Amino acid sequence: MNAPLSEKLRPTTLSEVVGQDHLLGVDGLITRIVHGGKPLSLLLWGPPGCGKTTLARLYAQAFRARFVPLSAVFHGTAELKKLIQETHAHPLFNQQLILFIDEIHRFNKAQQDLFLPFVEDGTIILIGATTENPSFSLNSALLSRLRVLTLQHLNEEALKQILSRFETTQAKLPISDEGREYLIHLAQGDGRHLLNLIENLSSTAREHEELDLAKMQLLLQKRPALYDKAAEGHYNLISALHKAVRGSDPDAALYWLARMFQGGEDPQFLCRRIVRMAAEDIGLADPQAMNLALDAWRAYDQLGSPEGELAIAQAIVYLALAPKSNAIYTAFKAATELAKETSHLAPPKTILNAPTKLMKKIGYGKDYQYDHDTAYGFSGQHYFPEGIERPQFYQPVERGFEREMKKRLDYFSNLRKKINGSE
Repeated sequence: MNAPLSEKLRPTTLSEVVGQDHLLGVDGLITRIVHGGKPLSLLLWGPPGCGKTTLARLYAQAFRARFVPLSAVFHGTAELKKLIQETHAHPLFNQQLILFIDEIHRFNKAQQDLFLPFVEDGTIILIGATTENPSFSLNSALLSRLRVLTLQHLNEEALKQILSRFETTQAKLPISDEGREYLIHLAQGDGRHLLNLIENLSSTAREHEELDLAKMQLLLQKRPALYDKAAEGHYNLISALHKAVRGSDPDAALYWLARMFQGGEDPQFLCRRIVRMAAEDIGLADPQAMNLALDAWRAYDQLGSPEGELAIAQAIVYLALAPKSNAIYTAFKAATELAKETSHLAPPKTILNAPTKLMKKIGYGKDYQYDHDTAYGFSGQHYFPEGIERPQFYQPVERGFEREMKKRLDYFSNLRKKINGSE
Protein backbone atom coordinates (compact mmCIF):
# COMPACT_ATOMS: atom_id res chain seq x y z
CA MET A 1 0.00 0.00 0.00
CA ASN A 2 2.89 2.37 0.75
CA ALA A 3 4.83 1.62 -2.42
CA PRO A 4 5.61 4.75 -4.44
CA LEU A 5 3.72 5.30 -7.67
CA SER A 6 6.86 4.60 -9.71
CA GLU A 7 6.86 1.07 -8.27
CA LYS A 8 3.13 0.51 -8.76
CA LEU A 9 3.30 1.51 -12.42
CA ARG A 10 6.57 -0.24 -13.21
CA PRO A 11 6.19 -2.15 -16.54
CA THR A 12 5.73 -5.91 -16.21
CA THR A 13 6.89 -6.86 -19.71
CA LEU A 14 9.52 -5.52 -22.08
CA SER A 15 6.75 -4.45 -24.48
CA GLU A 16 5.47 -1.96 -21.86
CA VAL A 17 8.80 -0.13 -21.59
CA VAL A 18 8.58 3.24 -23.35
CA GLY A 19 11.13 5.56 -24.91
CA GLN A 20 13.81 2.99 -25.75
CA ASP A 21 12.63 1.69 -29.11
CA HIS A 22 16.19 1.59 -30.44
CA LEU A 23 16.84 -1.27 -27.98
CA LEU A 24 13.38 -2.85 -27.70
CA GLY A 25 12.00 -2.47 -31.22
CA VAL A 26 11.84 -5.31 -33.73
CA ASP A 27 15.52 -4.93 -34.62
CA GLY A 28 16.66 -3.67 -31.21
CA LEU A 29 19.67 -5.37 -29.61
CA ILE A 30 17.78 -6.47 -26.48
CA THR A 31 14.99 -7.93 -28.61
CA ARG A 32 17.55 -9.87 -30.62
CA ILE A 33 19.34 -11.13 -27.48
CA VAL A 34 16.08 -12.33 -25.93
CA HIS A 35 15.03 -14.08 -29.15
CA GLY A 36 18.47 -15.70 -29.32
CA GLY A 37 17.80 -17.32 -25.94
CA LYS A 38 21.25 -16.63 -24.45
CA PRO A 39 21.61 -13.75 -21.96
CA LEU A 40 24.62 -11.49 -22.33
CA SER A 41 26.24 -9.20 -19.77
CA LEU A 42 25.21 -5.58 -20.29
CA LEU A 43 25.99 -2.07 -19.17
CA LEU A 44 22.97 0.24 -19.22
CA TRP A 45 24.18 3.83 -19.55
CA GLY A 46 21.64 6.59 -19.40
CA PRO A 47 20.21 9.55 -17.48
CA PRO A 48 18.09 9.23 -14.32
CA GLY A 49 14.51 8.07 -14.81
CA CYS A 50 14.98 6.47 -18.24
CA GLY A 51 14.18 2.89 -17.10
CA LYS A 52 17.54 1.22 -16.43
CA THR A 53 16.40 -0.75 -13.36
CA THR A 54 13.10 -1.77 -14.96
CA LEU A 55 14.87 -2.92 -18.09
CA ALA A 56 17.31 -5.03 -16.06
CA ARG A 57 14.47 -6.75 -14.15
CA LEU A 58 12.49 -7.53 -17.27
CA TYR A 59 15.60 -8.75 -19.08
CA ALA A 60 16.14 -11.32 -16.31
CA GLN A 61 12.44 -12.20 -16.37
CA ALA A 62 12.60 -12.86 -20.11
CA PHE A 63 15.23 -15.55 -19.46
CA ARG A 64 13.50 -16.84 -16.29
CA ALA A 65 16.75 -16.18 -14.47
CA ARG A 66 17.36 -15.50 -10.81
CA PHE A 67 17.57 -11.73 -10.46
CA VAL A 68 19.67 -10.27 -7.62
CA PRO A 69 19.75 -6.46 -7.41
CA LEU A 70 22.56 -4.73 -5.52
CA SER A 71 23.62 -1.12 -5.23
CA ALA A 72 27.20 0.06 -5.32
CA VAL A 73 26.15 2.70 -2.80
CA PHE A 74 25.02 0.21 -0.12
CA HIS A 75 26.89 -3.01 -0.92
CA GLY A 76 30.58 -3.82 -0.97
CA THR A 77 33.06 -6.56 -1.77
CA ALA A 78 32.00 -8.82 1.13
CA GLU A 79 28.41 -9.11 -0.14
CA LEU A 80 29.59 -9.77 -3.68
CA LYS A 81 31.98 -12.54 -2.62
CA LYS A 82 29.31 -14.17 -0.45
CA LEU A 83 26.79 -14.13 -3.29
CA ILE A 84 29.25 -15.66 -5.77
CA GLN A 85 30.27 -18.37 -3.30
CA GLU A 86 26.61 -19.27 -2.73
CA THR A 87 26.07 -19.46 -6.47
CA HIS A 88 28.95 -21.90 -6.82
CA ALA A 89 27.77 -24.01 -3.85
CA HIS A 90 24.06 -24.02 -4.69
CA PRO A 91 23.51 -23.63 -8.43
CA LEU A 92 19.71 -23.75 -7.89
CA PHE A 93 19.15 -26.48 -10.46
CA ASN A 94 21.28 -24.66 -13.02
CA GLN A 95 19.13 -21.52 -12.90
CA GLN A 96 21.09 -18.64 -14.41
CA LEU A 97 22.04 -15.81 -12.02
CA ILE A 98 21.66 -12.27 -13.33
CA LEU A 99 23.35 -9.82 -10.99
CA PHE A 100 22.24 -6.21 -11.30
CA ILE A 101 24.57 -3.53 -9.92
CA ASP A 102 23.04 -0.08 -9.77
CA GLU A 103 25.46 2.88 -9.79
CA ILE A 104 28.24 0.49 -10.81
CA HIS A 105 30.57 3.41 -11.47
CA ARG A 106 30.84 3.92 -7.70
CA PHE A 107 32.82 0.69 -7.34
CA ASN A 108 36.58 1.21 -7.39
CA LYS A 109 38.94 -0.65 -9.73
CA ALA A 110 39.58 -3.52 -7.30
CA GLN A 111 35.85 -4.04 -6.78
CA GLN A 112 35.20 -3.97 -10.52
CA ASP A 113 37.99 -6.49 -11.10
CA LEU A 114 36.20 -8.92 -8.76
CA PHE A 115 33.57 -9.53 -11.45
CA LEU A 116 36.01 -10.41 -14.23
CA PRO A 117 36.55 -14.17 -13.79
CA PHE A 118 32.88 -14.86 -13.00
CA VAL A 119 31.59 -12.91 -15.99
CA GLU A 120 34.25 -14.63 -18.10
CA ASP A 121 33.26 -18.19 -17.08
CA GLY A 122 29.51 -17.53 -17.11
CA THR A 123 28.94 -17.94 -13.35
CA ILE A 124 27.02 -14.66 -13.44
CA ILE A 125 25.42 -12.50 -16.07
CA LEU A 126 26.26 -8.97 -15.00
CA ILE A 127 24.05 -5.99 -15.69
CA GLY A 128 25.49 -2.67 -14.59
CA ALA A 129 23.63 0.62 -14.56
CA THR A 130 25.32 4.00 -14.61
CA THR A 131 24.62 7.64 -15.32
CA GLU A 132 28.35 8.30 -15.83
CA ASN A 133 30.30 7.93 -19.06
CA PRO A 134 31.66 4.36 -18.80
CA SER A 135 34.79 5.32 -20.71
CA PHE A 136 35.87 7.24 -17.61
CA SER A 137 34.11 5.42 -14.77
CA LEU A 138 34.71 1.71 -15.59
CA ASN A 139 38.04 0.02 -16.07
CA SER A 140 38.75 -1.27 -19.56
CA ALA A 141 38.96 -4.94 -18.56
CA LEU A 142 35.39 -5.00 -17.26
CA LEU A 143 34.12 -2.73 -20.01
CA SER A 144 35.41 -5.11 -22.67
CA ARG A 145 33.25 -7.91 -21.23
CA LEU A 146 30.01 -5.90 -21.30
CA ARG A 147 27.77 -4.75 -24.14
CA VAL A 148 27.30 -1.04 -23.57
CA LEU A 149 23.72 0.05 -24.28
CA THR A 150 22.93 3.76 -24.30
CA LEU A 151 19.48 4.68 -22.98
CA GLN A 152 17.94 8.00 -23.87
CA HIS A 153 15.95 10.67 -22.08
CA LEU A 154 12.25 9.92 -22.41
CA ASN A 155 10.78 12.05 -25.17
CA GLU A 156 7.43 13.82 -24.97
CA GLU A 157 5.53 10.91 -26.49
CA ALA A 158 7.01 8.41 -23.99
CA LEU A 159 6.13 10.67 -21.05
CA LYS A 160 2.57 11.04 -22.34
CA GLN A 161 2.28 7.23 -22.45
CA ILE A 162 3.30 7.05 -18.78
CA LEU A 163 0.74 9.72 -17.88
CA SER A 164 -1.93 7.89 -19.87
CA ARG A 165 -1.06 4.61 -18.12
CA PHE A 166 -1.65 6.27 -14.75
CA GLU A 167 -4.98 7.78 -15.73
CA THR A 168 -6.09 4.48 -17.28
CA THR A 169 -5.14 2.24 -14.36
CA GLN A 170 -5.34 4.57 -11.35
CA ALA A 171 -7.38 7.76 -11.55
CA LYS A 172 -8.04 10.78 -13.75
CA LEU A 173 -5.99 13.79 -12.75
CA PRO A 174 -8.02 16.93 -11.94
CA ILE A 175 -6.11 19.05 -14.46
CA SER A 176 -6.70 20.44 -17.93
CA ASP A 177 -4.90 19.45 -21.13
CA GLU A 178 -2.72 22.52 -20.61
CA GLY A 179 -1.89 21.19 -17.15
CA ARG A 180 -0.87 17.85 -18.64
CA GLU A 181 1.49 19.62 -21.04
CA TYR A 182 2.94 21.48 -18.07
CA LEU A 183 3.54 18.18 -16.27
CA ILE A 184 5.38 16.79 -19.27
CA HIS A 185 7.48 19.95 -19.45
CA LEU A 186 8.43 19.78 -15.76
CA ALA A 187 9.53 16.13 -16.04
CA GLN A 188 12.29 17.07 -18.55
CA GLY A 189 12.70 13.54 -19.88
CA ASP A 190 12.72 11.82 -16.46
CA GLY A 191 9.96 9.20 -16.12
CA ARG A 192 10.48 8.73 -12.38
CA HIS A 193 10.20 12.46 -11.78
CA LEU A 194 7.00 12.57 -13.82
CA LEU A 195 5.46 9.85 -11.64
CA ASN A 196 6.54 11.75 -8.52
CA LEU A 197 4.83 14.87 -9.87
CA ILE A 198 1.66 12.88 -10.62
CA GLU A 199 1.75 11.40 -7.13
CA ASN A 200 2.08 14.86 -5.59
CA LEU A 201 -0.97 16.08 -7.46
CA SER A 202 -3.13 13.04 -6.82
CA SER A 203 -2.37 13.02 -3.10
CA THR A 204 -2.74 16.75 -2.44
CA ALA A 205 -5.72 17.70 -4.63
CA ARG A 206 -8.97 18.19 -2.74
CA GLU A 207 -12.08 16.28 -3.74
CA HIS A 208 -13.80 17.71 -6.85
CA GLU A 209 -11.05 20.35 -7.15
CA GLU A 210 -9.88 21.37 -10.60
CA LEU A 211 -6.23 22.44 -10.49
CA ASP A 212 -5.24 25.35 -12.73
CA LEU A 213 -1.62 26.14 -13.65
CA ALA A 214 -1.16 28.56 -10.76
CA LYS A 215 -2.17 25.90 -8.20
CA MET A 216 -0.03 23.28 -9.95
CA GLN A 217 3.00 25.53 -9.73
CA LEU A 218 2.49 25.84 -5.98
CA LEU A 219 2.13 22.08 -5.49
CA LEU A 220 4.84 20.83 -7.81
CA GLN A 221 8.60 20.97 -7.50
CA LYS A 222 10.70 21.77 -10.54
CA ARG A 223 13.23 19.11 -11.40
CA PRO A 224 16.77 20.22 -10.47
CA ALA A 225 19.15 20.79 -13.37
CA LEU A 226 20.87 17.56 -14.40
CA TYR A 227 24.48 18.52 -13.90
CA ASP A 228 27.45 17.07 -12.08
CA LYS A 229 30.28 19.54 -11.61
CA ALA A 230 32.83 16.75 -11.25
CA ALA A 231 31.67 14.43 -14.00
CA GLU A 232 30.89 14.23 -17.71
CA GLY A 233 28.09 16.81 -17.67
CA HIS A 234 30.60 19.40 -16.55
CA TYR A 235 33.02 18.65 -19.38
CA ASN A 236 30.32 18.29 -22.03
CA LEU A 237 28.81 21.69 -21.26
CA ILE A 238 32.09 23.59 -21.08
CA SER A 239 33.02 21.96 -24.40
CA ALA A 240 29.71 23.12 -25.89
CA LEU A 241 30.22 26.66 -24.54
CA HIS A 242 33.79 26.90 -25.82
CA LYS A 243 32.89 25.61 -29.28
CA ALA A 244 29.89 27.96 -29.55
CA VAL A 245 32.20 30.91 -28.81
CA ARG A 246 34.77 29.60 -31.29
CA GLY A 247 31.97 29.19 -33.84
CA SER A 248 30.90 32.84 -33.39
CA ASP A 249 27.39 31.95 -32.18
CA PRO A 250 26.56 34.27 -29.25
CA ASP A 251 23.05 32.86 -28.75
CA ALA A 252 24.25 29.27 -28.37
CA ALA A 253 27.10 30.48 -26.14
CA LEU A 254 24.64 32.29 -23.84
CA TYR A 255 22.44 29.19 -23.71
CA TRP A 256 25.29 26.90 -22.59
CA LEU A 257 26.53 29.53 -20.15
CA ALA A 258 23.03 29.71 -18.62
CA ARG A 259 22.90 25.90 -18.44
CA MET A 260 26.14 25.86 -16.49
CA PHE A 261 24.98 28.56 -14.09
CA GLN A 262 21.70 26.69 -13.58
CA GLY A 263 23.67 23.54 -12.77
CA GLY A 264 25.66 25.35 -10.09
CA GLU A 265 28.98 25.59 -11.94
CA ASP A 266 31.78 27.40 -10.13
CA PRO A 267 31.98 30.91 -11.70
CA GLN A 268 35.75 30.94 -11.07
CA PHE A 269 36.08 27.95 -13.39
CA LEU A 270 34.02 29.73 -16.03
CA CYS A 271 36.12 32.88 -15.74
CA ARG A 272 39.34 30.92 -16.19
CA ARG A 273 37.94 29.23 -19.28
CA ILE A 274 36.75 32.53 -20.74
CA VAL A 275 40.26 33.95 -20.44
CA ARG A 276 41.51 30.78 -22.13
CA MET A 277 39.03 31.30 -24.99
CA ALA A 278 40.30 34.86 -25.46
CA ALA A 279 43.88 33.63 -25.71
CA GLU A 280 43.32 30.42 -27.67
CA ASP A 281 40.66 31.37 -30.22
CA ILE A 282 40.94 35.15 -30.59
CA GLY A 283 44.45 36.10 -29.59
CA LEU A 284 45.80 39.19 -31.32
CA ALA A 285 42.95 39.27 -33.83
CA ASP A 286 41.30 41.35 -31.09
CA PRO A 287 43.66 42.23 -28.21
CA GLN A 288 40.73 43.82 -26.36
CA ALA A 289 39.13 40.40 -25.89
CA MET A 290 41.60 39.39 -23.19
CA ASN A 291 41.04 42.66 -21.33
CA LEU A 292 37.28 42.22 -21.43
CA ALA A 293 37.53 38.63 -20.16
CA LEU A 294 39.73 39.74 -17.25
CA ASP A 295 37.39 42.66 -16.53
CA ALA A 296 34.45 40.24 -16.33
CA TRP A 297 36.40 38.09 -13.88
CA ARG A 298 37.17 41.13 -11.69
CA ALA A 299 33.55 42.27 -11.88
CA TYR A 300 32.32 38.89 -10.67
CA ASP A 301 34.86 38.85 -7.84
CA GLN A 302 33.62 42.26 -6.69
CA LEU A 303 29.87 41.86 -7.26
CA GLY A 304 29.19 38.14 -6.92
CA SER A 305 25.88 36.66 -8.13
CA PRO A 306 23.67 37.62 -9.89
CA GLU A 307 25.20 40.95 -10.95
CA GLY A 308 28.56 39.44 -11.75
CA GLU A 309 26.98 36.77 -13.95
CA LEU A 310 25.87 39.48 -16.35
CA ALA A 311 29.47 40.65 -16.72
CA ILE A 312 30.48 37.10 -17.66
CA ALA A 313 27.60 36.94 -20.16
CA GLN A 314 28.78 40.24 -21.67
CA ALA A 315 32.28 38.84 -22.11
CA ILE A 316 30.91 35.67 -23.70
CA VAL A 317 28.97 37.65 -26.32
CA TYR A 318 31.99 39.84 -27.08
CA LEU A 319 34.24 36.81 -27.51
CA ALA A 320 31.71 35.05 -29.72
CA LEU A 321 31.53 38.02 -32.09
CA ALA A 322 35.23 38.89 -32.03
CA PRO A 323 37.43 38.04 -35.06
CA LYS A 324 39.02 34.63 -34.52
CA SER A 325 42.63 33.52 -34.72
CA ASN A 326 44.47 30.62 -33.14
CA ALA A 327 47.84 31.86 -34.45
CA ILE A 328 49.20 32.50 -30.93
CA TYR A 329 47.97 29.08 -29.76
CA THR A 330 49.58 27.19 -32.63
CA ALA A 331 52.77 29.30 -32.50
CA PHE A 332 53.29 28.65 -28.78
CA LYS A 333 52.52 24.95 -29.24
CA ALA A 334 55.12 24.67 -32.01
CA ALA A 335 57.68 26.64 -29.96
CA THR A 336 57.06 24.33 -26.99
CA GLU A 337 57.69 21.25 -29.10
CA LEU A 338 60.97 22.66 -30.44
CA ALA A 339 62.00 23.71 -26.91
CA LYS A 340 61.46 20.13 -25.66
CA GLU A 341 63.62 18.73 -28.45
CA THR A 342 66.46 21.26 -28.08
CA SER A 343 66.54 21.95 -24.33
CA HIS A 344 70.25 21.01 -24.26
CA LEU A 345 71.24 23.90 -26.53
CA ALA A 346 72.55 27.13 -25.01
CA PRO A 347 71.69 30.62 -26.29
CA PRO A 348 74.26 32.06 -28.73
CA LYS A 349 77.12 33.74 -26.83
CA THR A 350 76.52 36.96 -28.76
CA ILE A 351 73.36 37.75 -26.79
CA LEU A 352 74.66 36.67 -23.36
CA ASN A 353 75.77 39.23 -20.75
CA ALA A 354 79.41 39.17 -19.68
CA PRO A 355 79.71 40.52 -16.12
CA THR A 356 83.14 38.90 -15.55
CA LYS A 357 86.48 39.00 -17.39
CA LEU A 358 86.40 35.25 -17.90
CA MET A 359 83.02 35.42 -19.57
CA LYS A 360 84.23 38.18 -21.87
CA LYS A 361 87.32 36.16 -22.65
CA ILE A 362 85.35 33.16 -23.83
CA GLY A 363 83.13 35.26 -26.08
CA TYR A 364 80.07 36.22 -24.05
CA GLY A 365 78.49 39.33 -25.57
CA LYS A 366 81.01 39.54 -28.40
CA ASP A 367 79.72 41.42 -31.49
CA TYR A 368 76.34 42.06 -29.85
CA GLN A 369 74.53 44.93 -31.56
CA TYR A 370 72.38 47.22 -29.42
CA ASP A 371 69.25 47.54 -31.56
CA HIS A 372 68.53 51.16 -30.55
CA ASP A 373 71.90 52.24 -31.94
CA THR A 374 71.28 50.81 -35.41
CA ALA A 375 69.93 52.73 -38.38
CA TYR A 376 66.56 51.03 -38.33
CA GLY A 377 66.32 50.40 -34.57
CA PHE A 378 66.59 46.74 -35.54
CA SER A 379 69.78 44.70 -35.78
CA GLY A 380 68.41 41.53 -37.39
CA GLN A 381 70.64 39.31 -35.22
CA HIS A 382 70.08 35.58 -34.76
CA TYR A 383 68.57 34.87 -31.35
CA PHE A 384 68.15 31.10 -31.62
CA PRO A 385 70.77 28.55 -30.47
CA GLU A 386 73.54 27.71 -32.91
CA GLY A 387 72.48 24.96 -35.29
CA ILE A 388 68.82 25.94 -35.36
CA GLU A 389 67.67 27.62 -38.53
CA ARG A 390 65.29 30.42 -37.81
CA PRO A 391 61.70 28.99 -37.73
CA GLN A 392 58.50 31.00 -38.07
CA PHE A 393 56.05 29.98 -35.35
CA TYR A 394 53.71 32.96 -35.42
CA GLN A 395 51.69 33.21 -38.63
CA PRO A 396 48.94 35.80 -38.20
CA VAL A 397 45.69 35.56 -40.13
CA GLU A 398 44.06 38.21 -42.30
CA ARG A 399 41.38 38.93 -39.71
CA GLY A 400 40.91 41.73 -37.20
CA PHE A 401 43.95 43.33 -35.63
CA GLU A 402 46.19 40.48 -36.81
CA ARG A 403 46.16 42.11 -40.24
CA GLU A 404 48.28 44.83 -38.63
CA MET A 405 50.46 42.25 -36.89
CA LYS A 406 51.07 40.57 -40.25
CA LYS A 407 52.22 43.88 -41.73
CA ARG A 408 54.68 44.34 -38.86
CA LEU A 409 55.91 40.76 -39.13
CA ASP A 410 56.46 41.13 -42.89
CA TYR A 411 58.27 44.44 -42.32
CA PHE A 412 60.79 42.96 -39.90
CA SER A 413 61.18 39.81 -41.98
CA ASN A 414 62.06 41.83 -45.10
CA LEU A 415 64.34 44.12 -43.10
CA ARG A 416 66.17 41.13 -41.60
CA LYS A 417 66.81 39.78 -45.10
CA LYS A 418 68.10 43.18 -46.24
CA ILE A 419 70.46 43.59 -43.27
CA ASN A 420 71.78 40.05 -43.52
CA GLY A 421 72.27 40.31 -47.27
CA SER A 422 69.84 37.55 -48.16
CA GLU A 423 67.87 39.65 -50.61
